[in-house]
Order: sequence, then structure tokens, then C-alpha cells
Amino acid sequence: MTRSRRSIAATLATLVVAASAQAQATNPRFGQWKLKSDAPAPASNVMTYEPFGAKGMKVTVTAVNARGDTTSWWYTTDFDGKDMPVTGSSGTTHTSVRTITDRINEIVNKRDGRVTQVLTNVLSPDGNTIGVIYMRDDGSGKTTAVSFATYERIK
Repeated sequence: MTRSRRSIAATLATLVVAASAQAQATNPRFGQWKLKSDAPAPASNVMTYEPFGAKGMKVTVTAVNARGDTTSWWYTTDFDGKDMPVTGSSGTTHTSVRTITDRINEIVNKRDGRVTQVLTNVLSPDGNTIGVIYMRDDGSGKTTAVSFATYERIK
């Protein structure tokens, strides 16, 4: 390959990477989100959404309980509804995420092939709040509990 062809190839590769990064940067969920809670410090829960692959996202959840013990777990998704392994969680082995609208995602958590929880994750119009509806499942399709959480963008 001639020097000018290598230069053109390198320039094209840089443009492709830059375009991919730009497309990823437009996802309004990327960033850190803290659970709005009345629990006293040190208790906290932070979700971090970051680019993964060509169009996906890596989700990391770090929680600190009242005693100060920290746990962290994560998974990746392409928003295609396919089960992906969860690392670091004792209660969830796989998670799938599918896009309902540009502001709403459905997340299905499973343990050993059985649904344990279905979440509806809604991004606010201003992009600074995520509301989550948690529906616990008994593994046979019966909802056993429903709870709600609000996460605020960390600026």
C-alpha cells in the first residue's frame, strides 16, 4: 500500500470512529444517575450508562448499603431484547433490554432462565430524570410486587 493510500485509509478509519462516537454520544441516557432516596448516608445507588459497541450501552449499578458495604454489577445491551449475562449480581443471571420508544425501555431480569423482574425505564422530556417501575415476578408470570424509583442525572 502506498503512503497516500495508507494516509487515506487512516483518515477514513478516524472518520468512522468519530462518526460512531458521535452517534453514541447522542444517546440521552449516557452518564451517571443517582437514586433519589431518603436513606441516610452512606446508602446510595448509582447507575452508570456508557457507550458499548456500535449502538449499545453498558449499564453498571453501584450500591452502598447503610453499613457502607459496596456492591457493583453490570451488563451490556444492544436494545434488541436478547438475553445478556449479568456480572456481579447474585439475584440476576441475565438481562434483556428492548426499546419501546426513544424515551422508554423495557428491561427483563432473569435468574437461571426464569423471569424475576420486569422494569419499565422512562427518561423524562428534559433528560434529567429517569423513572423506573419495578414489577417483581414469581417466575410463572404472576406479579408479586410493584415499586417505583426515581433517578436524577449527576451533573
